[in-house]
Amino acid sequence: MSLERKDEHDHKGWMESRELTPVESVYLTVLIWLDKRLRVVDYLEILEDLYYKVNMQMPKSHTEQYNLDNKFWYWYPLYALGSFSTVAYIVAAISGALLGFYYAPAAAAADGSPTVAYDSVLLIMGQLNLGYFLRSVHRWAAQIMVAAVFLHMLRVYFTGAYKEPRELNWLIGIVLISLTLVFGYTGYLLPWSQLSFWAGQIGVEMSLSIPLIGEWVAQLMFGGFTLSQATLQRMYILHVFFLPFITTAIIAVHIGIVWMQGIAEPH
Repeated sequence: MSLERKDEHDHKGWMESRELTPVESVYLTVLIWLDKRLRVVDYLEILEDLYYKVNMQMPKSHTEQYNLDNKFWYWYPLYALGSFSTVAYIVAAISGALLGFYYAPAAAAADGSPTVAYDSVLLIMGQLNLGYFLRSVHRWAAQIMVAAVFLHMLRVYFTGAYKEPRELNWLIGIVLISLTLVFGYTGYLLPWSQLSFWAGQIGVEMSLSIPLIGEWVAQLMFGGFTLSQATLQRMYILHVFFLPFITTAIIAVHIGIVWMQGIAEPH
């Protein structure tokens, strides 16, 4: 007598009765294996049911309500700005991770040389194979992301897509554009060049101008009232560790809400 659990749905027989490609066979085999152990299909059905219940409560879009699917073709490029900024973010993240193998977040070396960070940037730009290209991709992806996010917010505002029931996603979008600007500022300081130094000094002065908590903010964000190794270290940790995880999580929530609510056409 076999102790092996009986396959109630006869998955193997069902798969043999179908003409499946090798990719489909591997996919279904893995899915069935996981489902027997983790009940994957049950949870997918719960998520599907939840999606339809939530989506049915959302008001119809203008194109659905008035059958205008062929009338808004001229808006379509503006509705790709969110996806465009996400792609730019992914490109910047991948290129930035590759740059991290060669970048050294040190303001000065023990032998007294001016700046290790700037020297590492010169090495990337001048000696590393395709280093100039890699840094240019990272820089342009970051600038394109800032522009795309800003234009995306303008499109949402002028088409009325921030209105009920999408107010929460509008607020999340404001948080995302703020994080994007912080991304740009921290990355601008990392080369530790003259431009970076004076941009950092402006940041210190702006922090000190905050009423009551200005000195505390300057100490926390810049490590003091003048730029130092602590400043560069803080910018590096923010740019490489904190901001990517926080931004990626919020982007996932933002896209998830758009997926549930659907696209809002112009009001």
